[in-house]
Amino acid sequence: MTGYGGLDPCVHCGFCLQSCPTYLVTGDESDSPRGRIVLMQALQHHGANSSDPTLAFHLDRCLGCRACEPACPSGVQYGAALEHARSELASVRPVPALSRLVNQVMAEPLLRNSAMFLARAARPAAAALAGPSRFGFAMGMLGATKFDPGGVKRDGVGRQTARRASTQTASPTAAGSTPAIVFRGCIMQGLFAHVHDATERTLQANGVTTTTAPGQTCCGALHAHSGQHDAAVTLAKKNVRVFTKTSPGTIVVNSAGCGAMLKEYGALLAGDTLEEPARRLAARVRDVSEVLADRGPRRGAALDLSVAYDPPCHLLHAQGVSEAPGTVLDAIPGLERPIHQEAEMCCGSAGSYSLTEPELSKEILARKIGALSEVQPNVVATGNPGCVMQIGAGLAAAGLPVPVVHPVEVLDWSYRKAGFYDP
Repeated sequence: MTGYGGLDPCVHCGFCLQSCPTYLVTGDESDSPRGRIVLMQALQHHGANSSDPTLAFHLDRCLGCRACEPACPSGVQYGAALEHARSELASVRPVPALSRLVNQVMAEPLLRNSAMFLARAARPAAAALAGPSRFGFAMGMLGATKFDPGGVKRDGVGRQTARRASTQTASPTAAGSTPAIVFRGCIMQGLFAHVHDATERTLQANGVTTTTAPGQTCCGALHAHSGQHDAAVTLAKKNVRVFTKTSPGTIVVNSAGCGAMLKEYGALLAGDTLEEPARRLAARVRDVSEVLADRGPRRGAALDLSVAYDPPCHLLHAQGVSEAPGTVLDAIPGLERPIHQEAEMCCGSAGSYSLTEPELSKEILARKIGALSEVQPNVVATGNPGCVMQIGAGLAAAGLPVPVVHPVEVLDWSYRKAGFYDP
């Protein structure tokens, strides 16, 4: 079901209220899923003016985290309706300038590659400039994109080993090899290539041989979430054409936002000539944690670490993947996994939300940082680049020197220590 039709089952019961991060911060019913559903239904049925600034204000402030969907007993499809509403709003007033800029850079390979090059060049100094100011927070986000595992105390992973990792290959299990294609994405390829390396090594150690698909591009999630529907469709079509030409293996994704978007390509391209290929592509997409959990995963060496897992909204709520990341981390002997009270709440990143709604984003993040500080982990693990950057910057601003990494990176440290990798 697409468009506003997904709102029809809503009975306004209010079960969604306590799942909504913006409502919990503001206490404003218009900043809750129930309140926003009323606004969207006014657009649908009652001729509400889509240029009304009050209506746009509250819909803009939604994170799109979709935590309300699993909380809803009636099965309301809120996320699709929100994207439809934002597309309608974008037709009568501009998408926020910062969102447009980020989206344009991500969509154009030349702009994206240049921006990523400059970001990587600035990254060594970024961590030192991290702080609570808006500039300091931006530097903290950039600094969080690269992490040296030699800096984690108690992990048993040395700096020399960490530097050598990208040139190593894994010794696969004897169970045979299964082919898979890694989705490279835009931010992941530009700032988190080390996560791709860890993904490929850990998969290979579990009998999965990875390849790539030349010509793939940004998934379009940022564009869809901000109301740039046509741009999202254009990017989706390009990816569908690229992956249709590849071998029919699993498409492995290590970014929750990208995975959720790719799995919804069939709905995005509904009615298009590429709808059926898009649905076939979507059926092939799986998060890396799902693939590893299906394979076992192979147990590694013990790590004396406390790792707090923070589930990305678009993995937990949008994709419904809850157990697999824990299965991955449980393959590491000796690992402590403390649970914090804000684990199922959004961190406030939400694509470009931290740029367009910086104050509310920080208020939402503060709840999570407070909860993490109570459990005092050595490492925070989460499976989405925006979450890594947002939580990393929040911890740095709070003076908490806790690195934020992808769960496959922790498994990679364990496998490396176990000697599964050959130079």
